[in-house]
Amino acid sequence: MVPQTPYTADLDGREPLAAMRDTADKIGAIVAGWTPEQFERTYAPGKWTARQILIHLAQTEIALGTRARMALATPNYTAQSFDQDKWMLRENSLGGREAADALLAANTMNRALFTALSGGDRAIKFSHPEYGALTVDWIIHQMAGHLIHHLAQLEAIANR
Repeated sequence: MVPQTPYTADLDGREPLAAMRDTADKIGAIVAGWTPEQFERTYAPGKWTARQILIHLAQTEIALGTRARMALATPNYTAQSFDQDKWMLRENSLGGREAADALLAANTMNRALFTALSGGDRAIKFSHPEYGALTVDWIIHQMAGHLIHHLAQLEAIANR
């Protein structure tokens, strides 16, 4: 059974690990030649800049990758919630190129871990205060859909 996450519609039935790889490759290609000024563009007034989106994506790769690792290694693991806006305030000085590099490196590391997991590993359960009982597979699907969701914003910025 395919887990239902807030980003299931974005994933649209794609295999999550392939989607993560393809999306990361697309993000890398989009921002490859950008100047610092281009990273400061946004897709709509009042929304995060491309740089902030990349910081957010890197933070998410780190946070959700850690959740998966904790669930795999800690019986009865309970994940902590986090406030993405408060995290952004703390790390908002990171440059766009550095944020893209951090995202792509963390994504590569997470995909290597996820690819090596067995079906039993992916079925390992943990709890979350907002979402309840989840599995490592849910994290994988969540991360893939989340990347795709934000890819659309970066594509919109690139086309402005």
